Amino acid sequence: MAEEVEEEKQLQQPLLRKVYHDNCPGCKLDRKKDSNPGYPYKEFFYLWLVALCNGLPITSLFPFLYFMIRDLHVAKRVEDIGFCAGFVGASYMFGRALTSVLWGIVADRYGRKPVMVIGTISVIIFNTLFGLSTSYWMAIASRFLLGVFNGLLGPIKAYATEVCRPEHKSIGLSLVSTAWGIGMIIGPAIGGFFAQPAEKFPSIFSTESFFGRFPYFLPCFCISVFSAGVLFICIWLPETLHIHHEEKTNNGTVEAVEASNGSDMGEKNKETEGKVSASKGNLLTNWPLVSSIIIYCIFSLHDAAYTEVFSLWAESDRKFGGLSFSSQDVGEILAITGKF
Repeated sequence: MAEEVEEEKQLQQPLLRKVYHDNCPGCKLDRKKDSNPGYPYKEFFYLWLVALCNGLPITSLFPFLYFMIRDLHVAKRVEDIGFCAGFVGASYMFGRALTSVLWGIVADRYGRKPVMVIGTISVIIFNTLFGLSTSYWMAIASRFLLGVFNGLLGPIKAYATEVCRPEHKSIGLSLVSTAWGIGMIIGPAIGGFFAQPAEKFPSIFSTESFFGRFPYFLPCFCISVFSAGVLFICIWLPETLHIHHEEKTNNGTVEAVEASNGSDMGEKNKETEGKVSASKGNLLTNWPLVSSIIIYCIFSLHDAAYTEVFSLWAESDRKFGGLSFSSQDVGEILAITGKF
């Protein structure tokens, strides 16, 4: 009986022992995951905050976008405000669409943490500039650059699956989606409540004050301050990318061994070198993948169209078929509907 148990243990052991490299951040994290079978609560919390701060600026502008375009005097007629606002609302996602693949490549080559840090810095800088916009083109440019440098949606999902053990991957991904959804709720609430503070809180902010001259800066500033705190927290985010180089051992020079699967990196690179270009070319012929992308695009189109069109319609004057709502009214409605 004892011999059978011992034989079973030997069969369960991997053929190649995992080798950890001291200078590899991914190996360091893998060693920590192997020694701690529980949930990485601290890493999950930091990850959740990063996802939240990058989700806030996506929809925070819609409660006050109509009034911002009106005050910039770019529309020749009131009926043209929606047309002009559409370009401002689309500029963020347009910039993100142009660079999302590039940021994915950067994350695979240099690490997930740098991409998340750059994305958080972009929120601090360009979201603040958007609140200080004095012209229509400044508003478009700041939102576009925010999208260009904020391509962390893919890398942060990869990070969520790598920072925890395999059995906890679903929890990590759900945390990213949850934080993103909460950002869609809190973002419009911040934008609707803090926009135009001189009109809503005249006892605190006068029309001649800084916030009176820049009525849409306060909600952007609040999000940027929160993002600055998250940027400080990013210091403690562990890197998950495996970076292996040739190492010297007592028996001579050997190729570094990948800790995630224990296979020799030199042999693996030779085996997969000729397959990389073919696998990339086959992505568009993978129907399950393409169908998932199409469904995701349709859902995103519906969500963005509802959020922006409803905001513009609700804040339009009644004589144009609108509801004459204030930015606070729209922010409350978007926050409530965002829960569902």
